[in-house]
Amino acid sequence: MNRRDFLIATAAVTLAMPIVAHATADYSPELLKAELAAGKTVFLDFKASWCSTCAAQERVIEALKAEDPAYETAITFINVDWDLWGEGELVAQLNIPRRSTLVVLQGDQELGRIVAGTAKAEIKALMDLALQAATA
Repeated sequence: MNRRDFLIATAAVTLAMPIVAHATADYSPELLKAELAAGKTVFLDFKASWCSTCAAQERVIEALKAEDPAYETAITFINVDWDLWGEGELVAQLNIPRRSTLVVLQGDQELGRIVAGTAKAEIKALMDLALQAATA
């Protein structure tokens, strides 16, 4: 097999495989509504690029995802940019007090939240709660 055939075959196999992992998406009202309507468990991360607490939370979340790929396959992670949406309807509706807030939703229920917490055990507990709800 020559290099060109190998690359074509590899690309075909890759495209044919179903995408299992969920990439972290940026918030839009339509995206959140669609994910919740589909019965998905959603992990909202209210963050700002300039927020050091948000950055610490993100490092923990990414490390936990790397340790257990089940998080990304079962949970929809959505980043909510505080600078864009901090004054929006979602923040008011969920009574989000500040950036660096993590919230897990399923359907019309809030399953849990952390406000400004950066401890690995605390974030892991919230992600485990989300995973349990997603796989129930």
